[in-house]
Amino acid sequence: MWQLKPLLLLLGVVLSAPACTVAGDGGMPLVIPITKDAATMLYSVSAPVAENDQITNHLVLDLSGPIIWSTCPDGYVALGCTSPACMQAHRFHPPNCPQTGYGRPDADNPHRCKCTAHPYNPVTGDTASDDMTEFTTTVNTTDGKNPLKEVSFVVATSCAPESLLAGLPENDVGVVGLGRSALALPAQIADTQKVATKFALCLPSGGSDGVAIFGGGPLFLLPPGRPDVVATLAGDTPLVKHGRSPGYFISADKGIAVNQAQVRLDGNGHAATPLVVGLSSTIPYTELRSDVYWAFITAFNMSTAERARVTPAVAPFELCYDSTQLGSTRLGYAVPQIDLMLQGGKNWTIFGANSMAQVNDHTACLAFVQMKGEHKQYGYGGAATEAPAVVIGGFQMENNLLVLDEENQQLGFSSLLFGRQTTCSNFNFTIAA
Repeated sequence: MWQLKPLLLLLGVVLSAPACTVAGDGGMPLVIPITKDAATMLYSVSAPVAENDQITNHLVLDLSGPIIWSTCPDGYVALGCTSPACMQAHRFHPPNCPQTGYGRPDADNPHRCKCTAHPYNPVTGDTASDDMTEFTTTVNTTDGKNPLKEVSFVVATSCAPESLLAGLPENDVGVVGLGRSALALPAQIADTQKVATKFALCLPSGGSDGVAIFGGGPLFLLPPGRPDVVATLAGDTPLVKHGRSPGYFISADKGIAVNQAQVRLDGNGHAATPLVVGLSSTIPYTELRSDVYWAFITAFNMSTAERARVTPAVAPFELCYDSTQLGSTRLGYAVPQIDLMLQGGKNWTIFGANSMAQVNDHTACLAFVQMKGEHKQYGYGGAATEAPAVVIGGFQMENNLLVLDEENQQLGFSSLLFGRQTTCSNFNFTIAA
């Protein structure tokens, strides 16, 4: 990895030493492009090190992350233990990370306490302890159609050792937490820019950039003349809490349906419904708890009994098919639709483009996997919490617009944008004249 220079935070961002907030267009949403790394299937935002510099840093997006963290340059200034950001940092402790106090003595000033945070790598599960600091970052405002002008503001972030970067894409230098926390990026933008604690997330399937808009919208996707996608979302689904996790969860009150037939879940001691459903941008494919997984696999297997199988299946998948015989629609392969039947009456419908992963030229597999370590501690703060029944992974969210509204405790989602003849890569990142 090349030598890291001053922090790295978000996209289109120019970083500098800690400074006071630069006045900007308060109240306007901010826009950030998202890239997908083909090797790890993780999603990142980019951050140029300095204006006109050819070196660009990258940070992984983590929907469950409560803080922003990265490796830090020499000369940064640690926050004090009594700072508001330090108090917030200690509300969340990653799994297996004990409470270790708020900080440590400053070597240059033994009467001063330096704030310590606990950055967490969502890929490896590793945790570190390092200093909290602040950096100034610059992001573009938007009218939902194009980036407009730069606005700069201070972001509280945790430093981290380079060893914590294991499992992240090559040259990525940290993680941007998007979770339900005062130190996650959505809350920090809301606080400094006076916008709603609400963001629109549209993950790309690769090749071209996806988009995130902080402040909630509007969002217009090419071709021109299409309506604001955020405004067209039909209904909202309540967000629910799950233990002390800062992640986003919803409830599938009526369970799962395959080909519009409800899957029977005997549960092996688990209630059949409602099912707690989490969202994750750091796992590639949707994970299902073992009792739910096998009932779901059985139902999908029966509903595709006439389709030509490829055996043995390609790991980590259970069901694979001869893709040349599946047939195609504008929503992907012509396979049974999958519905998560949610609290509030709306279904999250998964069509072929999000259910079938192309693993080689002639093989596509049902892109759902059995959850591992489901009986281990799940969540934050040392409280053991049962794993959710389903965790929706990045592949199932690609080319679906999600609007995560913390203020109103609601999730809005568009279903697959192919049905609207557009994709998450159709935002116009050309700076408006």
